Amino acid sequence: MEIEVTQEKLSKALNNVSRVAVGKVTLPILNNVLIRVEKNKISLVTTNLDMAVVDFLPVSESKDGTITVPARLLAEFISTLPKGETIKLSSKDDKITISAGKYSSIINGTPADDFPELPEIDEKTAVVFKMGVEEFKNSINQVIIASSNDLTRPALTGVYFNTYDNILAVASTDGYRLAEKKIIKNVQSEINVIVPTATLQEVLRAINEDMEEIEISFNEDLVRFRLGEVEIISKIIDASFPDYQKLIPKDNNIKITIDREELTRVTKLAALFARRSASGSIILETKKPNILSVRSVASELGENDSNLETEVTEEGKINLNSRFLLDALNVLDEKNITAEFANRISPIILKDKKSTDYTHIIMPLNQ
Repeated sequence: MEIEVTQEKLSKALNNVSRVAVGKVTLPILNNVLIRVEKNKISLVTTNLDMAVVDFLPVSESKDGTITVPARLLAEFISTLPKGETIKLSSKDDKITISAGKYSSIINGTPADDFPELPEIDEKTAVVFKMGVEEFKNSINQVIIASSNDLTRPALTGVYFNTYDNILAVASTDGYRLAEKKIIKNVQSEINVIVPTATLQEVLRAINEDMEEIEISFNEDLVRFRLGEVEIISKIIDASFPDYQKLIPKDNNIKITIDREELTRVTKLAALFARRSASGSIILETKKPNILSVRSVASELGENDSNLETEVTEEGKINLNSRFLLDALNVLDEKNITAEFANRISPIILKDKKSTDYTHIIMPLNQ
């Protein structure tokens, strides 16, 4: 195997794939990147058995061949070389020689035959969606904050891609909050799949400013995200996601319209006094005709109470986790937002005032 490629292209590709290479004592080859050269095109592949990342890299000159080498060592070595250098890689006897100008190194590799076979999407049966990269990125960031890291509840450790009313929506919940974003309208296919949060985090990290469109393909047990020359293939979570539509309250008589930045500011102030509490508890209370009070629960640090002018329909109050509220406020898009709830034991619903595509629900704390 022989290739010539610029330092910038190779370094970028290695950075994309090397994050997935993890140390596993039982299968050391998972620390390696598979380099496959075929017809002047390189594919760099890493996998942790649950997810694989492939970066296709066109080159000017090459000889076909395959080898695997330690991913992070190679990535760090290439990234340290001067930008603008043309790098030559060649393999012989399970060793790879790297040369660039006055720099040279030999890295011990492993035969490609030992590398795990990659899962493949059946193109004939796959359900495929396409959308803009920025819209995808913003949507996933809005819902991923509500996913759980509790491995005893696997269905909650991912994002639920589901279709209803000809809409593709993504949703996640950790049992204390729920986020949903409608991302594609007028869809004809049906899908109900839970994608691991870790996979989506890797997809988000792979996005760069040159990418415009993302293609998402679903099979029975796999999902593939295609971003330009990068592909991320992952197993889906074999579990049933809660029927979250039933968790969204329909009758809320207490409704607030408020400036998002102002609410964020006073929530941060209240959270400073509530942080000694494990729940970071703060109270939102509406007072007619036009006051929203945000205050911290009494603690050894003291108390804080801020009043905001707003539109109020009814008087009421609710006790919330301040971090959960700030997470929601930070991913809402518009200047003015709405908040609504029925009573102190019902969830609060947060939305942008004009858009109905994003819904964020937070369960109240016991008072």
